[in-house]
Amino acid sequence: MSKILVVDDDRDIVRLVRGYLEQAGYDVLFAYDGQTAVATLRRERPDLVVLDLMLPDQDGWDITRFIRGDRHLKAMPIIMLTARIDDTDKIVGLELGADDYVTKPFNPRELVARVRSQLRRLDLNSDLDHDLGSLHTGKLRMDLGQRIVTVDQVPIDLTPTEFEILRVLLESPGYAFTRDELIEKGMGYAYAGLGRTLDSHIKNLRRKIEPDPKKPTYIQTVYGIGYRLQPL
Repeated sequence: MSKILVVDDDRDIVRLVRGYLEQAGYDVLFAYDGQTAVATLRRERPDLVVLDLMLPDQDGWDITRFIRGDRHLKAMPIIMLTARIDDTDKIVGLELGADDYVTKPFNPRELVARVRSQLRRLDLNSDLDHDLGSLHTGKLRMDLGQRIVTVDQVPIDLTPTEFEILRVLLESPGYAFTRDELIEKGMGYAYAGLGRTLDSHIKNLRRKIEPDPKKPTYIQTVYGIGYRLQPL
């Protein structure tokens, strides 16, 4: 049974999300503040965290930095949950390493679907990666079994979503993916309004793997369509 940590200072929201997730078959942990959340993350190492941006003692951005900086937790999917609707806030969260973003008020069934999608993707990878070997182009290499990405033999830390988007691109070099295709294949579901989210993940990938992110060698924009990986 997958273990989910829900972090929010609004106890009614925690109760609502917890009820839906438990009904879906998940083991749910919860925290109402950042300090408790960090302690729970260290002790329990959940499979996924649903994380509110605004907390009484520290914000979700700080906790995201903590997760991505911890070698035991850095591969954990993060779904950020917040009442703030400014695109800038969303982009900052994604650039820090969040995998997805849900804005309050939200449909709890949709949140469960996103949780399920993130975890299903991890389960599929654990079943298949050993047999899939590696993918590469130029100096960029992805070891699917160990889930390691290197550029010129230097390891690159990617979030689970960044890894999956890059994997989809590497599996079809030269193919121009529409934004909707890449969202569905890389993020696990189709949902209107995720274009900016995808753009943020692509920006992060370029910053991490490209020699010059402003003049990308690997991930190229296909104007009016989406993105493709340039075979080298």
